Amino acid sequence: MEFIRRALDFFLHLDRHLSELIGRYGTGTYSILALIVFCETGLVVTPFLPGDSLLFAAGTFAGLGALDPWVLTSVLITAVIAGDNVNYWIGRYLGPRAFSGSYRFFRQEHLDRTHRFFERHGGKTIVLARFVPIVRTFTPFVAGIGAMAYPRFLAYSIGGCITWVTLFIWGGYFFGNLPVVRENFALVIGGIIVVSVLPMVVEAMRARRVGGP
Repeated sequence: MEFIRRALDFFLHLDRHLSELIGRYGTGTYSILALIVFCETGLVVTPFLPGDSLLFAAGTFAGLGALDPWVLTSVLITAVIAGDNVNYWIGRYLGPRAFSGSYRFFRQEHLDRTHRFFERHGGKTIVLARFVPIVRTFTPFVAGIGAMAYPRFLAYSIGGCITWVTLFIWGGYFFGNLPVVRENFALVIGGIIVVSVLPMVVEAMRARRVGGP
């Protein structure tokens, strides 16, 4: 329960925690933020790290002059693209071994199906998943397992990463310091989180309806 409480406090009070981070580490904050978004994107074991809300909050501080918006955008785009690619190659490396027949729970037919899915819908999936928490963490990994052609993955990954980072950082830069946003920052961050996970909820309800009686 203590971990959940701390996690919620961190998510909902990003403005306070970022302020402390910038005050303590100065320009080192860029590296810390880059590490966070790299792990959130590139490691399947850390999908719980903040993404959308962190970018928006960072953009808000850039709007105050505490961070350089261009440096922030460039550094985080680079970190996210790097995370995407690391995740892809981990999936590419582990995929053939996991589906070699040594593990009864991993079947070659599932790998073939994943491969066909990404060949048909991969581009759209890579871009849209970038805006859905947790899903964006697993998509590059699954793309690697399904052996989606790397040049195709890379093109959509770069486009999706640039769009995602730019949209949220500059959204925070231009709108994060409006009085109504500053006075209700926790609610705004909470709203971003809710809107971010909404596609997953809708998709789960749709799948349940289709698979129901």
